Amino acid sequence: MSYVAAILPQEIAPSIGTLSDKAHHIFAFLTLGVLLRLAYQLKYWYGLLLLIAFGIFIEISQYYTPDRCAEYKDVVADTIGAFIGLKLYKYLRKVI
Repeated sequence: MSYVAAILPQEIAPSIGTLSDKAHHIFAFLTLGVLLRLAYQLKYWYGLLLLIAFGIFIEISQYYTPDRCAEYKDVVADTIGAFIGLKLYKYLRKVI
C-alpha cells in the first residue's frame, strides 16, 4: 500500500496533513520499521538495509512516474525514519 501511494501521480496522490514532505517520509518509514520488526524476526541491520533499498526503489519508480520527481533527500529522510522505527521497536519490546 505504501508503494502504491508513493508512485501515484501527484494530482491523485493522497494529501496527508500539513507536515512537510520529508516529515511524511520519516513517519512512513518509522512505521514501516516497527511493522517490519513486528512481522519478521530480522536482525536490525538487515531490516535497515531492506528499508533503505525500498526507499531507493520508490525513488527510482517516481523518476518514471508522470508528475513525480525522484530526490535523494527523500532517501535520506526514509533512512532516518527506518533507523528511528527499528530502534523504537527495540525499546518497545523491552517495555512491553
